[in-house]
Amino acid sequence: MNVTHLECALCGLRHEANTLQNLCITCGKPLLVRYDLEKAAKTLTPESLQTRESNLWRYREVLPVVNEANIVSLGEGWTPLFKTDRLAATLPIKLDLYIKDEGQNPTQSFKARGMTAAISMAKELGVTKLAVPSAGNAAGALAAYAALAGMEANIFMPADTPRANIVECQQTGANVTLIDGLITDCGKIVADRKDEMGWFDVSTLKEPYRVEGKKTMGYELFEQFSSLVTRHLSPVTLPDAILYPTGGGTGLIGMWKAFDEMEQMGWIGSERPRMVSVQSETCAPIVRAFHAGERFADEFENASTVASGLRVPKCIGDFLILDAIRASNGTAVTVADAELTAAVAEIGALTGTFTAPEGAACLPALRKLIADGSVTEGESVVIFNTGSGIKYLEAFEG
Repeated sequence: MNVTHLECALCGLRHEANTLQNLCITCGKPLLVRYDLEKAAKTLTPESLQTRESNLWRYREVLPVVNEANIVSLGEGWTPLFKTDRLAATLPIKLDLYIKDEGQNPTQSFKARGMTAAISMAKELGVTKLAVPSAGNAAGALAAYAALAGMEANIFMPADTPRANIVECQQTGANVTLIDGLITDCGKIVADRKDEMGWFDVSTLKEPYRVEGKKTMGYELFEQFSSLVTRHLSPVTLPDAILYPTGGGTGLIGMWKAFDEMEQMGWIGSERPRMVSVQSETCAPIVRAFHAGERFADEFENASTVASGLRVPKCIGDFLILDAIRASNGTAVTVADAELTAAVAEIGALTGTFTAPEGAACLPALRKLIADGSVTEGESVVIFNTGSGIKYLEAFEG
């Protein structure tokens, strides 16, 4: 609607927006959508949102689809943000603690946000065949949105992907191939075969539009948080800290992009939440790179974790994640699998929310941040639960 061009996130090279694009043609890094935000701000205002539909397409001025007839939607977005005082009471200091529950999206994860944008744009640009490597929830979302759009979905997943994800894809018409390996191995297969098979690759950050759907979490957080909280008689529009479970990192990257867009449109000032990347001890490329002072993250060898969405040993958007963490004065922290699975039960018993292990990882991470002084008394913290625990039943066996 207001798209001006695509821009390489690393070298800044301008790319055309009205044609199929994957990565930067010069440096092979992700492309980001750029908008005429001055034009967008004329109709997209906090006041205008009060009468709009309760899904992520309420932010249509800063989403890429030109013809609204091409939108492929299952009603994703506008997930609840709720304050959790009982859970906060278990912490050693007083905090305003909130959970943003992405498990209430269609296909039970935040991946629905990215796929509604990616598949809508694929439809607009004439795509008929799609392919993706996935650790689970992205595959389920692609299968569902491709089915709705009438497109062919080709999915490559590790053989030990949670069974619920595999069945979900099979039952929504996708062609599913299980691989003895990790998501990176699946990605290599897609890359090797896509040209021969005529597939458009919708891998994380290897096309420009999934991040656009994910960024709407940032817009929603602004709307919901500012309506819930006031401090010192002035409206507080964003929390002090955001804890985000990080695999490919598109959600964190997307929210950071949303905050920049909101500032340019005059919604917020320059202050930002501290962005905290949460990973598993046994797959922590971002945490390792952050603490080593590196801008790019080396592949994490022998990656493993029961939180399948965190089992991403190498992500193409590593520098974008690390840039956002550092620019926000945030940090990166790991937790053990035993800690994150125990946290699922703790959060469930105190909030009634059956979180994915990835989202639950944020609770022991928060306790570590409190212990080292990264989070202090009286601050506001939002934990992102990226999916529903119902997809991970194997993680709770034994």
